[in-house]
Amino acid sequence: MAKIIGIHDAPTTNNTTVYDPTCGSGSLLLKVGSEATANVTLYGQEKDAATSGLARMNMILHNNPTAEIKQGNTLANPLFMTEEGDLKTFDYVVANPPFSDKSWSKGIDPLDDLYGRFKHFGVPPAKQGDYAYLLHIVRSLKSSGKGAIILPHGVLFRGNAEADIRSKLIRKGYIHGIIGLPANLFYGTGIPACIIVIDKKESHTRKGIFMIDASTGYMKDGPKNRLRDMDLHKIVDVFIRQLEIPKYSRMVGIAEIEKKRLQSQPPALYRQSGT
Repeated sequence: MAKIIGIHDAPTTNNTTVYDPTCGSGSLLLKVGSEATANVTLYGQEKDAATSGLARMNMILHNNPTAEIKQGNTLANPLFMTEEGDLKTFDYVVANPPFSDKSWSKGIDPLDDLYGRFKHFGVPPAKQGDYAYLLHIVRSLKSSGKGAIILPHGVLFRGNAEADIRSKLIRKGYIHGIIGLPANLFYGTGIPACIIVIDKKESHTRKGIFMIDASTGYMKDGPKNRLRDMDLHKIVDVFIRQLEIPKYSRMVGIAEIEKKRLQSQPPALYRQSGT
């Protein structure tokens, strides 16, 4: 995801900030930090106390002693704040949150969220927390910030409240790209996932979403599937260069997405069945 959000080519400094709201042991933060040309500042929050302790240790072991790792529930109690009591915003945000978190709203009132995360786009379903994490990321990005989040592939076509949130995000121009991934890729679940790439910079001029269907590029590795180096290189190269490859990638216009939405039929790449 580090190359997908473009940090390796960006003019970063020590003041460039990278944040992971569900950082686990910190591996994703470290990967993004290692791709930057400067010693960017890393921030992470992790719900589990033992895992957050491991993340702090990993930051020190990987020569990032100034990284800030805090322990707590990000959605219920975000701990990176401004002096005015608002959410701190970052240049880059990455996350691999728990899929379809059924207790995401525990400890908060989504309809009266203190930080306005659901004010403009809507409240996610009570038993599906995927968009809650996505909206937290959107709220945590600077006006020119970029982010990427791994979510279940179902977030691309589920209806009702999630469809409304998705439509508003698309109209706002925040979604820069969608990358469909193979099934059975992550431990703990066999469902296919996707990467949603967020880019706020010049979002008002965005006329389409670049979609990649990378669901068939993998190798079997015991009980799981694994992306090979060749698969990863292809995804990154195609996304960065915005290459259109039949049945693999294309730019899908907002008008086409809106038309398919009205027909309750997602664009072909949403279904991971080719263009």
